[in-house]
Formats: sequence, structure tokens, C-alpha cells
Amino acid sequence: MTTYNWDLIEHLLHEVQNGAAHFTPRPFAEQYAAQKAAQGEETENLDHLKTVAGEYEKLLLLRGYIEPRPEEQGGTGANYILTLRGSRLLSLIDSSIPGNDHPRQVLDEQDDALEELTFDEVASKAQIA
Repeated sequence: MTTYNWDLIEHLLHEVQNGAAHFTPRPFAEQYAAQKAAQGEETENLDHLKTVAGEYEKLLLLRGYIEPRPEEQGGTGANYILTLRGSRLLSLIDSSIPGNDHPRQVLDEQDDALEELTFDEVASKAQIA
């Protein structure tokens, strides 16, 4: 069973959504760790978080959660936009939305929640939200 750091994924997806000019997961992992520390929460080893953030970037791209920003929208080859699947994922795990724990729990119960067919099936169920 694959487990994910939903908070880190949420942070990365927000950076994509906010139109980061140059998507760099390692510094975003540092920002994430600093935010968690400022909130008094413990974080994983920073080097590990940076590695995981880079792996998540690849996974999100390969599995269709993010895609390169088109040139006509300011794409540079180093920035992304959310796909419909990515937007759906962000809406499910967004910590600013009350009740986000249930969708995260449902996702955690899957063998690999970010596998495309699994995610699409789970996300299509109204009761997850």
C-alpha cells in the first residue's frame, strides 16, 4: 500500500495553482517545512522532504495531475498548470476546506490513491467529499 504526504502534495499543487514561474519542488519542500515548524508541528528530515517533493513532481506529471504550462499562457518548460484531475485532487485534500480529513482517509485506504484509474473512481464518488 502506497502512502502519501498529503500536506506536502497540497503545498506543491497550490504552488502550481498559484502559477509559480519556475516550479522547483526542493525549495517548496523547504517552505513547507518552515510553515509546519512555525505552526509548532514536527516535520520529517528536510533532505528527505526535498527528495520526496521531487518524486511527487514526477509522479504528478506522469499521472496527469499537472502538465506543462502552454507557451501561449506563459509556459517556459519549467512551470505547470493543474489538470482537471489535479484540481479534483487539490479540492479533496485542501486543508483550508473543513472536513478534508475524510477524503484523505478514503484515499489512504487505497492501494495507490494516485494511480489514475483508482483516483478517478474514488474521486467520482459523491460520498468522499
